[in-house]
Amino acid sequence: MQIRPRRLILLSIAMVLACACLARAETLRLVSSVNWTQPDDWFGGFSGLEVGADGQSAYLITDRSMLVRIRLIRDAGRITAVQTLGHRPLTRVDGTLAKGNAADSEGLAIGPDGTVYVSFEHLHRVGKVNLATGATHRLPDHPDFAGLPDNSGLEALAVDPDGTVFAIPESSASRQTGYAVFTFDGLRWQTAFRIPRRGPFRPVGADFDADGLLYLLERTVTPLGFRSRIRRFDPTAADWGETTLFTSSVGRFDNLESISLWRDNSGATRVTTVSDDNFLPIQRTQIVEFVLTK
Repeated sequence: MQIRPRRLILLSIAMVLACACLARAETLRLVSSVNWTQPDDWFGGFSGLEVGADGQSAYLITDRSMLVRIRLIRDAGRITAVQTLGHRPLTRVDGTLAKGNAADSEGLAIGPDGTVYVSFEHLHRVGKVNLATGATHRLPDHPDFAGLPDNSGLEALAVDPDGTVFAIPESSASRQTGYAVFTFDGLRWQTAFRIPRRGPFRPVGADFDADGLLYLLERTVTPLGFRSRIRRFDPTAADWGETTLFTSSVGRFDNLESISLWRDNSGATRVTTVSDDNFLPIQRTQIVEFVLTK
C-alpha cells in the first residue's frame, strides 16, 4: 500500500513522540552495593528495612524478631560501611518472647506519624511495635490471614503517606488471581487490589515514595542463584498503573528481601534494599541501593 505524504508526516511525528516517551522512561540505576558482616549470633536474616529521611539512620527487622538500629556510612552519597547502633528483641505485650515460627517477622514499616508495624509469617499477623520496649500489640486480623501458607505469608509491608497499612503475602491462590493487597485503615482490614503475577517472581518487600506510589520488591530462586525485580504501582489509578523498573540477572545480588525509599538532597528518589542471608554462611548480607533516573 502506498503511503501518502500527509500520512507519512503523521507517522513520523508519532514515531518521534514514541521515541521521546521511551527516552523519558524511568529506571533504577545502581549506586551502592556493600557486604555487611558481624560475628554476633543475632546477626542475619534481615527481612524488613526502613531508612530515615536523612538517608543514614535506619531500622531493620530479622526473621527471628530482632529489631536492629543502624547508621549507613556514606561517601559522596554512596554507602561504604554500616554502623550498628543497637538491637532489641520483639516481645509480646506482656514482655514474653515469641518463639519458633511465631517469631518469624518478615515486614517492617513506619508510618508518617512514626508508628512502627511488623508483619509475621506462619502465625500470620501484623503488630504495632513500641520502639522503646519492643512490645508488639497485635492488630485485628483479616479472615483470609488464617488461610495463608505457613512459609508464604505477609512478606511485604508498607504504609502510605495517609497512614494506611498495606500488607502483601508472598503466595497467591493461582496465577490468575494474583497477589492480594490487604489494607488497614486503623479499624479493619480490606482487600484493596490484586497485583498480577508476572513470571516466577514473588513479593518480598514494599514501600511507598513521597508521591504515594507503591514499590514492590520481588524475588525468585533459580539453580544458579537469586533474581530480583522491582515493580511500581499507582493505587489511585483504576488498574494501579503497573511499571517494571528493574529486573536483575541471575546471581547478580543475594536474596534481596527488604526495600525502603527516601529522597536525597538533590530531590532524587533512592531505593535501598537489603538481602536476607537466612543465617547461612554460603549467603551474604548485602545492602544494595538504586537511584530513580530518567
